[in-house]
Amino acid sequence: MNVILFDDSRRNHLLPLTFTRPVAELRIGILTIREKWDRHGFGSVSCLTQDYLKHKFPSRRFMENMLVAGSILPEPEILAAVRNLTKGQALVQNGELIAAYDAENSLSVNPKHYTSIEYTTPLFRINHVWDIFSHNARALEHDFTLLTAGRVSAEIDSSNTLIGDRFFAEEGATAYCSSFNTLSGPIYLGKNSEVWEGSMIRGGFALGEESAVKLGTKIYGATTVGPHSRVGGEISNSVIQGYSNKGHDGFLGNSVLGEWCNIGADSNNSNLKNNYSEVKLWSYPEEKMIHTGLQFCGLIMGDHSKCGINTMFNTGTVVGVSANIFGAGFPKNFIPSFSWGGPQGITDYHLDKASETAARVMERRHKAFDSIESQILADVYDLTRQYRQG
Repeated sequence: MNVILFDDSRRNHLLPLTFTRPVAELRIGILTIREKWDRHGFGSVSCLTQDYLKHKFPSRRFMENMLVAGSILPEPEILAAVRNLTKGQALVQNGELIAAYDAENSLSVNPKHYTSIEYTTPLFRINHVWDIFSHNARALEHDFTLLTAGRVSAEIDSSNTLIGDRFFAEEGATAYCSSFNTLSGPIYLGKNSEVWEGSMIRGGFALGEESAVKLGTKIYGATTVGPHSRVGGEISNSVIQGYSNKGHDGFLGNSVLGEWCNIGADSNNSNLKNNYSEVKLWSYPEEKMIHTGLQFCGLIMGDHSKCGINTMFNTGTVVGVSANIFGAGFPKNFIPSFSWGGPQGITDYHLDKASETAARVMERRHKAFDSIESQILADVYDLTRQYRQG
């Protein structure tokens, strides 16, 4: 069956990360949501997303398609329910389309287009951007089981200390003189990843392909470092989507970084307010700070954003796409996309300059900043203009 994961109503609650990708291309656990569905034996899995993203993330359409909300992570109950659908049937929960067997190639996500079946089982899904780190431990457990079942870990050097047996290293992964404690969650090292000497890692933890943990890093779960990234310092319960660097000392906690981000040396984020009260976070749909229900919540940073050395982010800070933040003191809790500056003031980070930087950064990872990438940044620049003028 051809599966198409569509952007549902959660998409706007997952901004700024979904400015540059479909909901199903978000990484939580080890894999992206699309990759999770792809691992469950469907013939093809693609995304149905915003028009300006379709050239980079095209949907593959057949005469018959299974539409599934892209914010839903596959678990046995929903997988079975999706597979049991017949032509023209749909799963609905609280009036919202969960999945539909589209036999007409209409790609309609209107539940009225189908014969509805109420789905009452609780879903594992990401409803808000903070769910990515809040639910990362659960997703790590699922992905670790999915990726390692029936397989034997590659061996790592005997100079390491392993505590527990929930450790798996893919081919080419290396680690020396480091400690791995899997008693609180599994630890997964991706293909050709590296853990440098003196690192202390407490699971759950996932290190993506070709990524590196630098000397003396302290990591505690549940943390995910996506592919082609570099990390150092202290990291707690955070998710780095991929192709990003936090390579130096400094603290990152209860946070989510997009792709092509860079955190300057000795930069820190607060993840707990001094009065221990609930953290509020900027909401794009409501255009104001909203309650998260969390006591611990740090930094949310969109793709292509950077910060200079010694940057300090307050509890519950949202940074948009392609922002460049620097300067002494705490910047505001909401920094719009294409912002340049910090506590002393913010100006517009012009699209041509931002694009030049993006091209240089991507070239370092042997990725092309082609016309498709350029157009996405241009579209996001226009979409977010209102926040810079507010």
